[in-house]
Amino acid sequence: MDSPVSPREPILTLPGALTGYVALLAAIHLGRMLLPYDLDDTVIAMFGFIPKRYDQTLLAMPFPGGTGAKVWSFVTYSLLHANLSHIGFNVLWLLPFGSALARRFGAVRFFAFMAVTAIGGAAAHLLTHEHALAPMIGASASVSGAMAAAIRFAFVRGSFLSFNRGDADEAARVPALPLPQALRDPRVIGFLAVWFGVNIIFGVGSIAIGADGASVAWQAHIGGFFAGLLLFSLFDPIPRAQRPEPDVSAPDMSDLH
Repeated sequence: MDSPVSPREPILTLPGALTGYVALLAAIHLGRMLLPYDLDDTVIAMFGFIPKRYDQTLLAMPFPGGTGAKVWSFVTYSLLHANLSHIGFNVLWLLPFGSALARRFGAVRFFAFMAVTAIGGAAAHLLTHEHALAPMIGASASVSGAMAAAIRFAFVRGSFLSFNRGDADEAARVPALPLPQALRDPRVIGFLAVWFGVNIIFGVGSIAIGADGASVAWQAHIGGFFAGLLLFSLFDPIPRAQRPEPDVSAPDMSDLH
């Protein structure tokens, strides 16, 4: 008698946490589309990340939200987007990496991780854009953090970027590599080289995105990426002791980010 075989979940099926995150971004943007322009500008000024808000000089100026906005805008900026193409671009990059990460972390860890990487991106932007008045908006710092975290286990045998993988849940829960070991994997090094190369091109070339010519806050990408890469272990629920060697057999003039 044949034994029953459990159905394999497709690797690209979205987990609930990621679906909720994307739905939140969409709902916020659609809600803003219904607002008058002046009120939407106030929303961006109150919840976007504005380095000038932290200016302690005599030239400091008031912004909507007051002292509270100095705290919440480290995260809330990542929930705002300039237009549908901006949000669509971020979601497109998030789907493969964020899906695996949401399955691995679960909803609470996933949302906390996205917030922490947003903070990392805002901190990097603040350090490199002191006194800047243009608000930064967009989820790219968190998306970059999710990509960085995912490469800690993406190439391990059975994971979602390996050639030998199981269903989606199994692929997301393979034991990850310690960071020093991951950085010795040539596939990880190659991924890092391409990722940093693209961001350097965006930065040096001052490439603009969208019809309004808004610039890309590439420093925030790097801040979010490093936050995700370095803080992954604090969120990872899979025991470190079980982690194996890698499988080497597989060959607004807003700042958008």
